[in-house]
Amino acid sequence: MDTIDRKILAELQVDGRLTLSELADRVGLSVSPCHRRVKELEKSKAIVGYRTEISPEKVGLNFSALVFITIKEGDKASLSKLEQAVDAIPQITNAQRLFGTPDYLLHVVTKDLAAFQQLYDDKLSALPGVQRLTSTIVMKDIVRARNLHF
Repeated sequence: MDTIDRKILAELQVDGRLTLSELADRVGLSVSPCHRRVKELEKSKAIVGYRTEISPEKVGLNFSALVFITIKEGDKASLSKLEQAVDAIPQITNAQRLFGTPDYLLHVVTKDLAAFQQLYDDKLSALPGVQRLTSTIVMKDIVRARNLHF
């Protein structure tokens, strides 16, 4: 990966809807070489997808919580079951496995506290292999979906 590839990635992080022509102009290439580089970045998985960032509040998702999971067993099969179950819950917008305790951090977004409580009671507390769940309410997002800098 060279300086031009990094420029392409930086520009696409800011605006993933750029046309190839606009992108090529911004990074100082003609369209064909720019297109080849973008395809190579996709092939190498440096670019893993294109998305639209949506404001949760504007679509009625006004509640956000962080849920910490401590697991009972750390064997491969238990971890796999838990991670598959977490992946199947659409209200979990981000999930990370951590070193130390707790073992996992989930970011959950719902309509309101009542919706979160129902999700917690019905799905989160039923996750396989969980020893303890701890949650905290997000008061305010300070940084959300920040671009990577490299």
